[in-house]
Amino acid sequence: MSADKKIFAGPRIRRLRREQGLTQARMAEELGISPSYLNLIERNQRPISVQILLRLAEVYDIELRSIAGDDEAQAVATMKEVFSDPMFRDTELSEEDLREVAAATPAFADALSTLYRTYQEAVTSSSVLAERLADRDIDQTAGLVGLPLEEVRDFINSRNNHFPELDDAAEVLYAEAGLGADEPYVSLRNYLQEKHGVGTRVAPADVMSNSLRRYDRHRQTLFLSELLDQPGRSFQVAYQIGYFEQARVVDAIVERSGLATEAAQSLCRIALVNYFAAALLMPYASFQRTAEETRYDIRLLGRRFGTSFEQVCHRLTTLQRPGARGIPFFLIRVDNAGNISKRFSAAGFHFARFGGTCPRWNVHDAFRVPGNIYTQIVQMEDGTRYFSVSRTVSRAGSGIGVPGDQYAVGLGCEINHARKLIYSAGFSLDEEAAATPIGVNCRLCERPDCAQRALPPPKCVSRSKNMCAAFHLSERRSTTYKGPRFR
Repeated sequence: MSADKKIFAGPRIRRLRREQGLTQARMAEELGISPSYLNLIERNQRPISVQILLRLAEVYDIELRSIAGDDEAQAVATMKEVFSDPMFRDTELSEEDLREVAAATPAFADALSTLYRTYQEAVTSSSVLAERLADRDIDQTAGLVGLPLEEVRDFINSRNNHFPELDDAAEVLYAEAGLGADEPYVSLRNYLQEKHGVGTRVAPADVMSNSLRRYDRHRQTLFLSELLDQPGRSFQVAYQIGYFEQARVVDAIVERSGLATEAAQSLCRIALVNYFAAALLMPYASFQRTAEETRYDIRLLGRRFGTSFEQVCHRLTTLQRPGARGIPFFLIRVDNAGNISKRFSAAGFHFARFGGTCPRWNVHDAFRVPGNIYTQIVQMEDGTRYFSVSRTVSRAGSGIGVPGDQYAVGLGCEINHARKLIYSAGFSLDEEAAATPIGVNCRLCERPDCAQRALPPPKCVSRSKNMCAAFHLSERRSTTYKGPRFR
């Protein structure tokens, strides 16, 4: 955070004070300022100094980013995405309007997003059902999976992808079981046998069918597919241990999550046990320290802890322990059709909730040469720059002629953290010209000069009618415009 950056956060300070049940006089006393000065701050007539920000974090144990406006920026991006839908084409809303709403009631953005997502699911379900009725093939489950998955993603993002109770339990187990004394798979397999009386067997792919892991309760045996590589086998055994030992902790987290449907709760339990499995393979303190020492070398971290490239990337997004935080990374996983199967947004990076990504972002280029690491500096429309690392990862296939699934994983952080990464060597991190301009996706991007956009810039929210009219007029008259022609 820049020391000379002026931050006006009156509504957020007022909301914090009310959440704490404090009067202006009491909060001013705890911050060491006068009530009149606090009153000016709450009315946005005075900026918040860095000293007051630090005092807020110390007294009320809050994240500086929540006061500095990162959450607000994410809320604004979410509302911009919703209001860019054609059904709102006649709605006159400026970006300033959205910022005022986000600052006053950030929960409104979440509620609006949930409502819009439900609408999208209903439209999709209706379309799929209509198609299947036409084909006389009704699938009662069509279109009903996406919403619970999005609810779970939102819950995990609301916790910053960090669950300290699971991290603590994993570190205790790692030490008590002496899991660092041998190769992870061997240690975990031995622990599962000695502690729970469950043996582990690697089974042929044709026996396992489409399953990578199957627990036979009657035979007290965990069967693993032969298609799994060593990191995959270690993770599956760690998952089974978490399933046995962390059920109460997981249930308690799910109970507090507010997830209403049984489907969402079930998905959340799976995600939390996966979290524990990763924490067991890469215990927090050791992993965070090694990450700093190796300058976040993902491949080297994988060798040290016996884990895969994707497992390391995902674990890096969870390092949010107070007093021992890692770099706030964002993460995305896409297939070669652009479908997003995993995302975690940190450091203000905005992913589209209802669409793909920007074609200028080289996370898609990773498919050109599988296994190669691609690096890039990108700049969002608000001027914020990020450093990203991308590479393909593969999932177990099922034999000759049936290749394994392939995805591209993108990991990134704000540019001010990039110097800590081994991948940033040779980049001009201070030069804005070195960054590639990107947007959230084509439906939301407001860059009129992009030759790769698939849709025209949005006509509402943050762009005036005159600007939109000027773009479309210039597009019709231009003889050099290289982008698609919109009719």
